[in-house]
Amino acid sequence: MIRGVRGATTVSSNTGDEIVQRTKELLNDLITENAIEANQVASVFISMTEDLDDTFPAKALREIDGWTYVPVMCMRELAVPNSLAKCIRIMIHLNTDQQQEAMYHAYHYEAVQLRPDLIRGEEEE
Repeated sequence: MIRGVRGATTVSSNTGDEIVQRTKELLNDLITENAIEANQVASVFISMTEDLDDTFPAKALREIDGWTYVPVMCMRELAVPNSLAKCIRIMIHLNTDQQQEAMYHAYHYEAVQLRPDLIRGEEEE
């Protein structure tokens, strides 16, 4: 079965270093908490809001050991009025026997407001 694992984070500024660092932090959380191995992954989609354009967030995935050949696509998030600014969203499509409700989804920093119903334990900073 292919399942989706979602996550989102925010940055304080439109700088390549912060975009890559926060994206990598979120990816590592999703990978660790769901025990994902690169060979299970069909694809990864990463979107950013229109106020972020300093670098490709996929660079973060390429810094993770063993993830060189995982297909990744970067895209622009819809520009919905009053939506969360400076936001990076991730969707990992993976092959797993886990039920969808067992999948861990992560929301960091200001993104915790997007899906408070999916936050497990203490909220992130």
